[in-house]
Amino acid sequence: MPAMPADSFDAIIIGAGQAGTPLAYALADAGRRVAMVESEALGGSCINYGCAPTKALLASAQRAHQVRTAGELGINAPEPDVDFAAVIGRMHRLRQNSRDSLHRKITEDHEGITLIRGRAQFTAPHTLRVALVVGGEQQLTAPLIFINTGTKAAVPELEGLADSGYLTSDSLLLNLTEQPEHLIIMGGSYIGVEFGQMFRRLGTRVTIVDTKPRLMAREDPDVSHPLEACLAEAGVELVLGADVRRVSRAADGSITLTVDAKAGERRLHGSHLLVAVGREPNTQELGLEHTGVKLDEDGYIEVNEHLQTGTRGVYALGDVKGGPQFTHIAYDDYRIVRDALLHGQQRGTADRPLPYVVFTEPQLGRIGLSKSQAKEKGIAYRVSRLPARTIGRAVQTGETEGFVEVLVGEDDRLLGAAVFCEQGGEIMTMFQLAMAGRLRYQELEDMILAHPSWAEVLNNAFQRLKPGE
Repeated sequence: MPAMPADSFDAIIIGAGQAGTPLAYALADAGRRVAMVESEALGGSCINYGCAPTKALLASAQRAHQVRTAGELGINAPEPDVDFAAVIGRMHRLRQNSRDSLHRKITEDHEGITLIRGRAQFTAPHTLRVALVVGGEQQLTAPLIFINTGTKAAVPELEGLADSGYLTSDSLLLNLTEQPEHLIIMGGSYIGVEFGQMFRRLGTRVTIVDTKPRLMAREDPDVSHPLEACLAEAGVELVLGADVRRVSRAADGSITLTVDAKAGERRLHGSHLLVAVGREPNTQELGLEHTGVKLDEDGYIEVNEHLQTGTRGVYALGDVKGGPQFTHIAYDDYRIVRDALLHGQQRGTADRPLPYVVFTEPQLGRIGLSKSQAKEKGIAYRVSRLPARTIGRAVQTGETEGFVEVLVGEDDRLLGAAVFCEQGGEIMTMFQLAMAGRLRYQELEDMILAHPSWAEVLNNAFQRLKPGE
C-alpha cells in the first residue's frame, strides 16, 4: 500500500507547552506555516498540572490559614469551613479558562498555525506520522521540527504500588474530587513540600516520607531546616531518611507504607498516597530511532547550548531536554530559538540565571550560588543572614518567620541569595535584578527605598557580612 502523501509545513512543533506555544505564535507572525501537534490538553505541565492549578489551590489554603490565624492581629474569626469541592472547582475553572484562551490564540489570533490533535512519531528525520485523536493518521513534513513534549510523573518500582491506587501530582490535579483524610506524600522536594503545607492548611493530615535526611536536600542545611521546622509546626509529620519497602491497600481503601526508618521498620497508614519523587521525559514513543536525535541515560534529549539536537533542523525545548524544569526556563528556551531563527541573534543556555521559588508560606526564593556551591567552585565569598523578624514590614504584618541570606564576592557584587520569608520570591527577584546590573552591595545599602516596604531589606541585608567558612 503506498505511503500517504505528507502535508508540508515550514515548521512543526510537537507539544503545546510553555516553549512551543509562543514559538508557534512568533513563527506564524513572521509568515511561516506552522503545524502544532498536541495529544493532550493545551498548555503543557504549567497550565494543566503544574504552576497554575497548584498555585490556585495554594491561594485557597493560604486564605484559610489567614482566617485561622487572624486572632494574632486582633481579629476574631471562627475556624474556617473548607468547602473542598468549591476549592477544587475554582482550580478547574481557572485551568479551563487558560486552556480556552490558548485555544483561541492558536486557532483564531494567529494566522498560519494549524492545530493537529494527535500523537506524533518520527518516521524519518523531518517526517512525522500523527495518530489523530479522532482516528486515522496524518503525515507531516518540515525542515524545522521542535520537540516540546515535556515530562510526566516518575513512578518507582515498588512492591504493591501499582495496585495501591496511588496519585501523582498530574492525576491528583486532574481527578481528585474528595478531600483526603490523611495524605501520605512520597518525596520531600518542592512538589512534596508545597502539597504538604497546602493540604495541611485545608484540614488534611499529612505525612511526608523521603529517603534523604532532610527536605529540599539540594539546599544548604541551614536553608532546608527552617522549612522543615515550619512544616512540622503546622502539623505535617516528617519521616526522613526512610526507605519505602512496600505499599498495600486494605479492603476499606486505606493505604499502608512499610518503611525502613532510623528507628527501624515503621508502618504508615493513610487514606491517600501521593507519589512525588520526580519527573521523567516524554520521549519513549517519539520514534527518535529514525533520527539522529540522541538521549542521555535518563531518557532526556541531548542538545547543545543553542537547543539543537543531533539532527539538523530538529530542536528540543523545555523540560524534555533535561536540566532545571521550570516554566520560566522553558520560556527562555523559546526566546533563544526565536532570536536565532527570526532575528539573527545567537544566545545560548550557558550561564543564564536560574531563579526559582518554592511556594510554601513563607516562600523560598533562590538565585545564584548557594554556600555549598561557592565552596565546591572554590569561590571566595562573604555571607550575611538577616532574620525576617528584624524587617520592619515583617513586624508590622506579623510575617516574621524566616531569613534573608546574601552571598557577596571579593568584588563586592552579589553571588547569590536565598530568601525564606514572606514575599520571598519577589525579594529574590530584586536581588536578581541587582546581579544583572552588576551593582555592588554598597549601592543597594545606600539606595533610597520607600518606607515601610519589603524592598527595604535591600538596604539592610548586608549589615552582617562575614567571611564564608
